[in-house]
Amino acid sequence: MIALEELRRIDLFDGLTDEELAEWAAITPPIRDVEEGDVLLEQGVDSPGPLLLFDGTTRGFVKTTGGGVDPGTPNHGPTWIGAIAAITESPLPITIEAGPGCRVSIIPRDAFLDLALKHRSVHRHVMEVIGPVMRGINARESSRERLTSLGTMAAGLAHELNNPAAAARRAADDLVTAMQVINYALRAFVEAGIEREDAEKLLALQKEALERSEGREASSALGESDAIDAMEDILDELGITEGYRFSEPLASAGLDEDWVRRVIAITGEGTHASLKALWWVASTISAQELATELVDSTERMSKLVKAIKTYAYMDRGGVIVADVHEGLDSTLIMLKHKIKHTSIKVERHYDESLPQITMHGSELNQVWTNILDNALGALGQEGTITITTMPENGCIKVDIADDGPGIPAKVRDRIFDPFFTTKAPGSGTGMGLDTARRIVEQRHGGSLTFDTSDEGTTFHVWLPLEAKGKK
Repeated sequence: MIALEELRRIDLFDGLTDEELAEWAAITPPIRDVEEGDVLLEQGVDSPGPLLLFDGTTRGFVKTTGGGVDPGTPNHGPTWIGAIAAITESPLPITIEAGPGCRVSIIPRDAFLDLALKHRSVHRHVMEVIGPVMRGINARESSRERLTSLGTMAAGLAHELNNPAAAARRAADDLVTAMQVINYALRAFVEAGIEREDAEKLLALQKEALERSEGREASSALGESDAIDAMEDILDELGITEGYRFSEPLASAGLDEDWVRRVIAITGEGTHASLKALWWVASTISAQELATELVDSTERMSKLVKAIKTYAYMDRGGVIVADVHEGLDSTLIMLKHKIKHTSIKVERHYDESLPQITMHGSELNQVWTNILDNALGALGQEGTITITTMPENGCIKVDIADDGPGIPAKVRDRIFDPFFTTKAPGSGTGMGLDTARRIVEQRHGGSLTFDTSDEGTTFHVWLPLEAKGKK
């Protein structure tokens, strides 16, 4: 039988008399030395009973849903491990591996349960640590949920930023070429000694071309192709060689044979000067279009960066006064990469008269992210998400609805439970809606509920106009 002095070292048995401790010694197997690296408790396996660590150090590892491994907090003897899983008769949430110098014993679960119920102080010791342990697990899983969501959105944002960045790079490269042609043509005109009157006429024709380019409405791809072919035929008939190299910008500007003939009337039909003059105008049209494309691309990048800053409420601190619509819109931009390749529509019905409220901005955006991401998952490839805001009973009410298949009846009572998820393994931690509810209720003093049927699901969020949550 194990010595009472050894058990006295374990604080699980604090408060027991010698007679009571002797009962525990009777059911505790002899202490054994274990090799470093031996698995003492294994995650996912039913608890064999609490592990008593008399000496040495153990290491903990938690296998994540994505196939990774998170290190747990080391345990140093003398201590006890795994009693919560033993009392709750649940699978172990962590794998425990022996470190150097470990002396251990595992009390059989059934015997432990019987004696723990008899000696209430032991049962009380176990129950006292359940709260802190569960808070730690919740915090870890919430962090993993946020990191997973952040990683997904970061990948999407990288793609969204890459498109305008690549377009801007292409436009910049082409703009350099266009400017080189313009400079070459101008130098050639000067060297040829062009008359002032002819130069003024060419500048007038260039201005006309630019104005026609700006005012022309976009046409179909087939229409553009036909216009380019027609311009090439005009240039060939008028003896302009290599017209195919600059026919596209002239055609896209809506220029016609009359305009081309007016240029040739100044420079001479079939001359090298005609080629340079037409190429010069075509390059200025291209330069204008490329500059516009650069402005559009950089504006898109600027909007994305602004959305990121709004989403995280950078430079504005933790607790802020802000418009709830800002967060909703920035979240939609952050999720755009998930929406753009589907047929899902997003409708917004905002009450723009709603006042700003005091909020934990970046945390509240986690709520919108979790709810909207679930809605996108429910819809798949098509459907409608409707976001509605309105005042109600001293609160701002935000409804996020989807017209998907609804939440199955058998899981409706569990969707706010920690670790519960209907997603495929590796796709969710089950902390999204639990986190959302805690942010709304505990941090903002509001409430979060839902309605669901086979016609869709609506989540209702109420946020008090006067801050009531924890700071």
